Amino acid sequence: MTAADPPFGPGAALACALACAAYLSGALRLRRRGDAWPWPRDCAVAAGAAVLAWGLSGPLPGGPFTGHALRHVCVGMAGPALLVLARPLTLALRLLPPGGVRRGLLRAAHSPPAAWLLLPPVAAVLDVGGLWALYRTGLTAAAHHRPWLDGALHLHLAAAGLLFSSAICQLDPVRRRRSTALRATTLLVAGTAHAVLAKTLYATGPPGTAFTAADLRVGAQVMYYGGDAVEVALALVLAVGWYRAAGRRLRRAGAPVPGRRLPAGQARRAAPEVG
Repeated sequence: MTAADPPFGPGAALACALACAAYLSGALRLRRRGDAWPWPRDCAVAAGAAVLAWGLSGPLPGGPFTGHALRHVCVGMAGPALLVLARPLTLALRLLPPGGVRRGLLRAAHSPPAAWLLLPPVAAVLDVGGLWALYRTGLTAAAHHRPWLDGALHLHLAAAGLLFSSAICQLDPVRRRRSTALRATTLLVAGTAHAVLAKTLYATGPPGTAFTAADLRVGAQVMYYGGDAVEVALALVLAVGWYRAAGRRLRRAGAPVPGRRLPAGQARRAAPEVG
């Protein structure tokens, strides 16, 4: 087994396809009963499932470390971010009828352990801290010889990526919504830590490995720029959420929302008197 080999077989791709089909079927049920569900969320879940399937079971281009870096970006960053944008928990809660299953799902989402895991700094440590442990200890070399460990590490990447994206975006119902300042600061610090890790890998490979210098440089660049792209996307989601929340606060206060035209009568009342 090489570092570029897929950690899972076709079963992982099938599981991603079935999960995507279940989501799209649920979204279709909502629309048929007259509820609104934005189409971009369908596109997000389809793209996320495809990226995860490719990262977990598909062949990737480049050398061994380049392929490993591509898997890291797909499984631990891009795929989870796209799935979070689809708001799967919100869809499930809207589909489930009132009863024990729905209450249990909502209770789990609002439980103290979930609130603790979704605290942005905790999610960042589990995600980016796990990457530092993977690439700056002997874990990468050990996974090279133990397929079960390689599979477990990739599952951790996916779970930690989902947790981090959920903690930053906070699109689904959670027990306590954290401030925009905390989430933005966490994203900035985590992005910096990820960029520094990629730069160290550009110079020195993971302990116990023997990747070529050219392969290391390309893989490190994939991690650096791929991570930047996903982090910019998360920042945009954060900014849009802040803008909408600010608009709602202004509307409740009766103040005009920047960039939004007021009706003629309201505009006259809001205009300052001259002279």
